[in-house]
Amino acid sequence: MHNKTLTELKAGLAAGDFSSRELTEHFLARIQQHDGELNSFITVTAEQALAQADAADAAIAAGNGGLLTGLPIAHKDIFCTEGVRTSCGSKMLDSFIAPYTATVVEKMAAEGAIMLGKTNMDEFAMGSSNETSYYGPVKNPWDLERVPGGSSGGAAACLGARLAPGATGTDTGGSIRQPAALNNITGLKPTYGRVSRWGMIAFASSLDQAGPMAQSAEDCALMLQAMAGHDHRDSTSLNEKVDDYLGALNNDISGLTIGIPEEFFPDTLDGAIADNSRAAIRELEKLGAKVVSVSLPSVKLSVPAYYVIAPAEASSNLSRFDGVRFGHRCDDPKDLEDLYKRSRSEGFGDEVKRRILVGAYALSAGYYDAYYRRAQQVRRLIRDDFVRAFEKVDVLMGPTAPETAFKLGAKKDDPVSMYMADVFTIGVNLAGLPALSMPTGFINGLPTGTQIIGNYFREGQILNVAHKYQQATDWHKQAPAFGGDQ
Repeated sequence: MHNKTLTELKAGLAAGDFSSRELTEHFLARIQQHDGELNSFITVTAEQALAQADAADAAIAAGNGGLLTGLPIAHKDIFCTEGVRTSCGSKMLDSFIAPYTATVVEKMAAEGAIMLGKTNMDEFAMGSSNETSYYGPVKNPWDLERVPGGSSGGAAACLGARLAPGATGTDTGGSIRQPAALNNITGLKPTYGRVSRWGMIAFASSLDQAGPMAQSAEDCALMLQAMAGHDHRDSTSLNEKVDDYLGALNNDISGLTIGIPEEFFPDTLDGAIADNSRAAIRELEKLGAKVVSVSLPSVKLSVPAYYVIAPAEASSNLSRFDGVRFGHRCDDPKDLEDLYKRSRSEGFGDEVKRRILVGAYALSAGYYDAYYRRAQQVRRLIRDDFVRAFEKVDVLMGPTAPETAFKLGAKKDDPVSMYMADVFTIGVNLAGLPALSMPTGFINGLPTGTQIIGNYFREGQILNVAHKYQQATDWHKQAPAFGGDQ
């Protein structure tokens, strides 16, 4: 049952092959059996999930089902959920019980989704390995000595191990796509503003974007159909019509033009990673797509620009967690200054502190123009590169990550090396474009992914391309030992 996709489970529920309660109990049992090894969940909401499953069964029996009725979903612990702990992977929010529910969770619940629990993540979404969580590192189900990627590593690992059939994630610099590649699942980062950020704890407000993670592009389309849409409570939510993502999945891709940015295949790239992505592109050529070379000359500046802009926004967003307004408060402070200092020192982990310091420095008097303003100018150049490329092509393709999952702890003391894990994904966030990572092969038993980048609001097109690829291949159906047992 757990190796079935959301779409297959939806059909099984409709046919009466099993009930939502039986399905939910199955995944809760798998979480109880396997998550001790993976650490992919921070909170499991079993009682609430079973109550939702019973309501879903009643809705199905009455013929009132929605898009996701009866389907179990795991939510990243960055989304506020009323009455349930929302920690964002941090000691700072360890005891925070959200008084309201994020729009993404609310919309999916309105379509009948069951919440299995809240998944582990890098603290405040800062990290590419899921090692910065206050609740301990998440393990990669393909090799328990390796990282699952980050920051949506808990979501990716639980999907890879088939502990949940669908999950939500967030992508600030690649945090859906990079872990999707490292765990052999499919993950979509929508256009900035396509999915509401209301109720999602902010890391870098001009970059953060929620999106779906699942076994297949078809499942991502199903979830995005429920998540997308304008939200008047989010000033960055765009009032654009939601396309029929499911209806576009089987469109013919004959004549589609795929652009291959030369910057995504540098001489320094692992040859096997490049080979897997080139093989995926050739498969799409067999389906009628045309391939052309393009150049994104400014994309090489993505990482340094991102690591000025994102920490600057983080230093501002995280100032509210001071032990007075929100977050952990130290014991017995001597005075107000001691309260602020110790509450933040005790509540935040090292990576969060590092980024707050970098961001505060970049925004400080005398350095703002030299760093933050210059980084924003570079961001515009990167965006303009993509705009010019999309005048010639329909989609862009290249590797999602420069390497397979690395060993736990291998980069913990080398933050710059860790930051380079997102070298192919960050430019998309700076430009605000949609992109999807899909499984495209293995190297020494570890999965690799290839990303498809689309023009603004062309989520339907990149889901269509990925779905066609997944109909012609079976990389996305491969599961580790956790998924092999029935």
